[in-house]
Amino acid sequence: MKTHDFLLELGTEELPPKLLLKLSNALKDNLSSELKKLNIGFDAIKAFATPRRLAITISAVQGKQLDQIIEKKGPSIQSPEMAISGFAKSCGVDVSELEKKELGGKEYFYYSKEEIGQSLSGLLPEAIEKSIKDIPITRAMKWGSSDYSFVRPVHWLVIMLDKDIVPAKIMGLESNRITKGLRFIDPIIELKHAKDYEQVMSDKAQILVDFAKRKELIRDQVLSVAQKNNAEVVIDESLLDEVCALVEYPRAFSGSFDKKFLDIPQEAIISAMKSHQKYFHLVDIQGQLLPLFISVANIESSNIKAIVDGNERVIHPRLADSEFFWNQDKAKKLEERLPDLDSVMFMKSLGSMGQKAKRIESLSSHISDLVGFDQKASARAGLLSKSDLLSEMVGEFADLQGIMGGYYATNDGETQAVSVAIREHYQPRFAGDKVPSTNEGLVVAIADKLDTISGIYGIGQAPTGSKDPYALRRLALGLLRILLEAKIELNLKSLIDYSLNLHLKEVDRSCGDDIYSFMMDRLKAYYKDANIDSNVYEAVLAVSPESPLDFHLRVEALNEFTQSENSKSLIEANKRIANILKDSNEKNETLNPKILIDDSEIKLFNASESLSKKLSGSKDYQEVMKSLIDLKDSIDSFFDNVMVNTDDDKLKSSRLALIRKIRLLFLSVADISYLSS
Repeated sequence: MKTHDFLLELGTEELPPKLLLKLSNALKDNLSSELKKLNIGFDAIKAFATPRRLAITISAVQGKQLDQIIEKKGPSIQSPEMAISGFAKSCGVDVSELEKKELGGKEYFYYSKEEIGQSLSGLLPEAIEKSIKDIPITRAMKWGSSDYSFVRPVHWLVIMLDKDIVPAKIMGLESNRITKGLRFIDPIIELKHAKDYEQVMSDKAQILVDFAKRKELIRDQVLSVAQKNNAEVVIDESLLDEVCALVEYPRAFSGSFDKKFLDIPQEAIISAMKSHQKYFHLVDIQGQLLPLFISVANIESSNIKAIVDGNERVIHPRLADSEFFWNQDKAKKLEERLPDLDSVMFMKSLGSMGQKAKRIESLSSHISDLVGFDQKASARAGLLSKSDLLSEMVGEFADLQGIMGGYYATNDGETQAVSVAIREHYQPRFAGDKVPSTNEGLVVAIADKLDTISGIYGIGQAPTGSKDPYALRRLALGLLRILLEAKIELNLKSLIDYSLNLHLKEVDRSCGDDIYSFMMDRLKAYYKDANIDSNVYEAVLAVSPESPLDFHLRVEALNEFTQSENSKSLIEANKRIANILKDSNEKNETLNPKILIDDSEIKLFNASESLSKKLSGSKDYQEVMKSLIDLKDSIDSFFDNVMVNTDDDKLKSSRLALIRKIRLLFLSVADISYLSS
C-alpha cells in the first residue's frame, strides 16, 4: 500500500508557555489515537511546538484504510422468527443472506460484509478537527464573531500529504501550504513537501520547531554567555522550558543590575528575576550571587545594546520593589504578626492560619519530646512558621514562604535553630528536594504536613482516583521521606490520632486508620519507584509495623534476603508452614521437646531455641534474616523426614508448636510466605 508524509500545523497567537508542551503532546496523542481508530497505520509521529504554532508530522502513513470484514452476531437459530427477521432487517438484508455459525455449542445467525477502506485525505479533516477539539483546555478563548474556541486565537492552518494540500476547513481556517516565520521578518513561507517542514523552517526562518532541539540551543547559548562573563549560570530546568516556550528564534545576552540590591536576600532577587523577567542568574565560584543576569531574546538585533539597556531598565524597579518589601517587612517581628494570622482562613472547617500555627506548635512539641530533640526550639519554630505569609515579600513571591520567614526570624533575634527550622519546614517541596537539615526543621516539617493531611482527610476531602486538589499524596510522601531518610522512629498511627485530636470538632477523629492506610499506600509507591518488589512491601505490611522507619528497615532486610540463594527454599517452607497451621488452634499446641523423637525435629528445636535467644528484641533485621537463613538445612531436613500430622496427638501438638515457633521467628521481620506469590 502506498504511504505518505503528513504535516499538520496550526498557527496561533502566542500560546501559554507553561502549557505549550502539554498542548503539543495532547495533540500528538489525540491524532495518533484517531488514526488508530480509523485503522490507518503509520511509521512514526512527531510533535513540534513554538510560541506561535503546534505542528505534527507523520512518516509513512497509509494512503487508505485497510479493507476489513465487518461481522455482527445475531440471535440463535432457536430464537423467535420475529427476532431473526428483525436482526436481518437491521443489517439491511434478507434472512436467507445470513450465515449460521456455532458458538459455545449453539448455532447463531451472523451477518458479515467486506468494508472497503476509505482514502486518508477524506478522513483527515474530521480526525484533525476532533484531535484539536479534544485537547484539554481549562480556559478556552473565543475571538471575533465566531463560535470557535481554543486556548488562543488561530490564524493559519497547514495540512499536507506529500506535496498536496488536504482540503479542510477547521475553526474557520482553510487549509493551505502557507506558514509564517518570525513576526515582522519572515511573514510568509511556502511549504513544498510535508517531509521538509522542519528543515524549511530552520533554513528559511531560522526557527527550530523541535522543542527539545531549541531548548538545547538555548542552554548552549546561555552557558556560552556565562563563560564570557567569567561566571557560572544556574539553569533551572523549569525556567529553561518556559523560556523555550517563549521564543522561536533564541538569542541569549547578558545584563547587569545595581550592586546595592545584593543586600536583599538573594532568594528574593532570584525570584524577581525568574518570576517576572524569566532571567537566569549568575554566581561566582563560591556560589555567591553576582549582579548579572542572562536573558533570551526572540530576535537577532543589530543593536543588541538597546535590548540589554531595555532589560536593565525593566529589572531595576522590580528589584527596587523587593528592596522596599524587605525593609518594610523587617520593621515588624514574626511574633507580632501572630494575632493577624487569626483573620487569615486556612480552610473551612479547619479554622484560621493562626489556629494552624498553634496546632503545629503543639505537634512540634509533642514530636520533639518523643524523639528527644529540642522541645522549646521546635515548638517556637512551629508557632512562627506561618507568620511570613503576612509579609509583603511573600505576598509578592509566594515561592519564598518559609525562606523569608527564616530571614525575618534571624532579623528578630530568634535562635539559629528556630530560623533554620522555619526556613526548611516546607521541605521536601517536590520530588528530589532535600529533607530539612536540622532536628527542629525535621520536626516542624513533619508537624506541618501531618496537620494538613489529617485535617483535610478528616473533613472528607481525601484524594480520589487521579484527583488530589490539596496535594495530599505529595505531602504524605514528603513526610514519609523525612522519617526514612532522617531515621526518625515514630509510631505513625498514634501520631495521626494525636494530630486529629488537635483539630476542630468538624474533623472526623475516627478516620485515623484510613489516613494510616493512605500514607502506607504512598510508601508502596515509594518502593515501586525504588524497584523493590511489591511482594516485599506486602510481606512487611502483613506484620503491621506502626513506625515507617521500622517498616523501611524490614523492607531493606527482606529485599536483601530475596537476593540470597537459599531464600526460595525458605519462602516455600514458610508457605508450607502457614498452610499447615491454617487449620490449627494455637491453644491446642504444646511444645514438649522431651517427646520429640526424630533427629531432624530435635535438631530444628535446638537450632530455634538458640536462635530465639540470640535474636530476642533485635531490630537489626538484616542480621535477623541472615541468621534465619542458617535454619534452612534444619527446616528442609524436618520436612523431608517428619510427618507433622501424626496419629499421636501429643507428638502432633509438639510438632505443630515447633513449626509455629519457626514461623514466629520469621514473622519477627515479615511474613515471607507472601514472597511466594
